[in-house]
Amino acid sequence: MSLLFSERPGRHERHLLRKHDNPLFPEAARELTQAQLREAQRRDHEELVAYIGDLRGLVGEAVALGPHEQSDVILGLKERLDQAYETACRLADDQTPNKEAIKKLVEVIMRSVWKGSGNDTLAHQELEQEEIARQAHYELLESPLVADLLDPESPIAQDELLPALLSADQAEFEAAVTLFDPIQLEALLTQAESHPIPDACGEIFEQGVARMEQIKTRVKSLQVE
Repeated sequence: MSLLFSERPGRHERHLLRKHDNPLFPEAARELTQAQLREAQRRDHEELVAYIGDLRGLVGEAVALGPHEQSDVILGLKERLDQAYETACRLADDQTPNKEAIKKLVEVIMRSVWKGSGNDTLAHQELEQEEIARQAHYELLESPLVADLLDPESPIAQDELLPALLSADQAEFEAAVTLFDPIQLEALLTQAESHPIPDACGEIFEQGVARMEQIKTRVKSLQVE
């Protein structure tokens, strides 16, 4: 019987798909039954339903903000909206409308913060830097692998990190390695040397070797900076 995958899987199903028939993972982890798939889809659906309720609450709080609200209240809400954006990137289905709504709310809040900073040049510089960092972070989260790695309850176990990276497509790999510092990347290289990819893996072997070279190059570039 063929497996019934979701068109836009959430984090639980997505990780099952990473491991399914992937020779870089242990043999037992590669097997996938319809029952396992249904359970992952059920968990993803429950998380989606809970998220919609939480997001409605956040939107309600944002709408209810008064013109003279305390700055700590405003910034606290902005931080929770940023977290809600991260969560949306891990969920099933198309979250584009929710992410766009969050962006608009954050923009409204930041306009209020800018107004409150008056003519403070230093505050303006910090706000500009924060805006650049937030946009870069949002763009990085468009990679499902990055979103799953940044998940506080990531479905990717520590011993699954290397095979998940090596078997990712080029764009996701390049995005994901930016999350690691040189020490972490060197640890991955050491792990790869102690668990070499079998030549029999064919195309995935060649991809894994290429990914390792890319990691080595990134380590050298970071050490030079």
